[in-house]
Amino acid sequence: MQIVLASFNKALRQSIVVIGLMFFINFSGLFFFVQPSYAVGFSTEKPAFSTEKLTPEEKIDRAYEYNRAAGIRAEDRQEAYEQAVKDSESPQSVEKVYERNVKAYEKENQEPNLIEKAEDLIEKVTGK
Repeated sequence: MQIVLASFNKALRQSIVVIGLMFFINFSGLFFFVQPSYAVGFSTEKPAFSTEKLTPEEKIDRAYEYNRAAGIRAEDRQEAYEQAVKDSESPQSVEKVYERNVKAYEKENQEPNLIEKAEDLIEKVTGK
């Protein structure tokens, strides 16, 4: 009988220790209200590297300050953007833009591609 009580007493003490440790771990989590954040917070002042609120001219000027090639690319992007806005105003102009882009593509790529070569070969073989 003493052996049973001794083993029961030992099991009771171990379970109390385990429950106490679990309680301590859960309770210690309540004291960590502030956790470190490595993300950049919101600031009301405008940082020097922000390009969100710049006008297109300011963006181009800034690109030219970096180097001339960047300025030229910025101008080209701005012109392409303005052209796309103008072209998207009516459905007819969108079709004209598509045709203009196809002509420009064909002008740049005058060599026939693999599919066109295959079509020509099939036409020669079939005689059509």
